[in-house]
Amino acid sequence: MTRARLEGRVLVTGAAGMLGSQLLLSAPRGVEALGTDLVAAPAGSPPVAKPGVDLAARAEVEALFDVLAPLAGVIHGAAYTAVDKAEEDELRALRVNGEAPRVVAEACVRRGIPLVHVSTDFVFDGEKQTPYGERDATRPLSAYGRTKLAGEQRVSQAHPAAAIVRTQWLYGPRGKHFPGTILALAASKPELKVVNDQVGAPTSTLELAPVLWDVLAARASGLYHAACEGRASWFDFARATLELCAKTTPIRPCTTAEFPRPARRPAFSVLDCTRLTALRGRSLKPWREALRDFLAAERLLA
Repeated sequence: MTRARLEGRVLVTGAAGMLGSQLLLSAPRGVEALGTDLVAAPAGSPPVAKPGVDLAARAEVEALFDVLAPLAGVIHGAAYTAVDKAEEDELRALRVNGEAPRVVAEACVRRGIPLVHVSTDFVFDGEKQTPYGERDATRPLSAYGRTKLAGEQRVSQAHPAAAIVRTQWLYGPRGKHFPGTILALAASKPELKVVNDQVGAPTSTLELAPVLWDVLAARASGLYHAACEGRASWFDFARATLELCAKTTPIRPCTTAEFPRPARRPAFSVLDCTRLTALRGRSLKPWREALRDFLAAERLLA
């Protein structure tokens, strides 16, 4: 696809986070990306233009949109992502993951603004053995998954022309991420055990952020799946990280049952990204290649 031209101001929500900060840094030429988040950006991240906005509060969102007008688009990446904590805090998770997307979508509709909303593979139950497509039935196993599915549904109802992009297993610069956790554990423990019976596709924000800009520029609508190519277990992901960084800490696979968590995870949640590839004319990189690029960018590659 020839990348459609996108110009003007674009609001990025969740801009202090790992994905939001990468969206700010990867904005196309001609775009003024302005971020909002409940908190200011941490050190080393691009500044958040409008911190402290409660996106579930209609009056605050209306005021934000009025101040930033005119807006050429919105990428809604803000989310409650504490998967296990959501099990005991589902109402708060629903406010962030379900109500805030509806309020943002309604504000976009009133002004004729295109919207890209970011969702997750946790809307699926993980019982398939082949990649999940956009038409597959949703059945979340956790409070986090339920609240993210509620957000999808409310966005679709409020803004039928919006694009909803599901992704998975995100990692990237500026934030807590799986490769960093594995490297820290490898430096402090004699041996690692990592779950080998959950399968997905590790996806770098360095790959995902340009995808979201492309979807917005194309004024696409409906559901899209976006993940790096291939599939891996958490054990595969950890082992590749250690190998690429030349770390020799022993690592062995284990089962989910050996590391019980409050929230159930889908056992298999690889996403079929065919529809997105058709839109863009290319897929995201294979997950191992994307991991190598990330580690090189972070100066961690051996």
